[in-house]
Amino acid sequence: MAGHTPAADKPIFGRPWIFIRGVPSMQFLPPEGPLEVAFAGRSNVGKSSLINALVGHKGLARTSNTPGRTQELNYFVPDGYSGEGDDLPPMALVDMPGYGYAQAPKAQVDAWTKLVFDYLRGRATLKRVYVLIDSRHGIKKNDEDVLTLLDKAAVSYQIVLTKTDKIKEAGVPRLVAETLEKIKKRPAAYPAVIATSSEKAKGLDELRQAIAETVGLPF
Repeated sequence: MAGHTPAADKPIFGRPWIFIRGVPSMQFLPPEGPLEVAFAGRSNVGKSSLINALVGHKGLARTSNTPGRTQELNYFVPDGYSGEGDDLPPMALVDMPGYGYAQAPKAQVDAWTKLVFDYLRGRATLKRVYVLIDSRHGIKKNDEDVLTLLDKAAVSYQIVLTKTDKIKEAGVPRLVAETLEKIKKRPAAYPAVIATSSEKAKGLDELRQAIAETVGLPF
């Protein structure tokens, strides 16, 4: 069977992942095929660290102390597929450009924003967006704007709290409850919040399971 490799028999997060392409504008998007889940969040929310922790590959998504470094839609897929014919990976993770980075030139911000909006509105294979929220700050105004955009685009999304190791442990359930309350009237919000820490590897299995269930794959 074409593309039947030992990697293909493993659960989706039990195999190596690779970067396949950065997409600076819609014309460079890969053909629609595998189901996609995307990660969105403010520039310093810890998105790259979470993606790396999720797939167990420290250097996969580039982390940087300079917010706004991810300026393209970056595509990651499980390794072991040729990408030719029917030998396609079962799913793709899409790292979206961070938002809310005030220091970038306006034209650049506008270009990123347009790319993200166009992608959200026009991608039939996009199953869910995981919106990352820094536990220390909660949902801020620019997060609200993104949630409203997702509601308008009718794209299912789920809130993932990051950096929970940076707040008191007793505060995490309270923050989860507050976040659920804030999103309960939003039409496209999935009614569950996942609390994570890349640093302490907390909540990663819960997030992996949520993603696997979203795309209909074994965890």
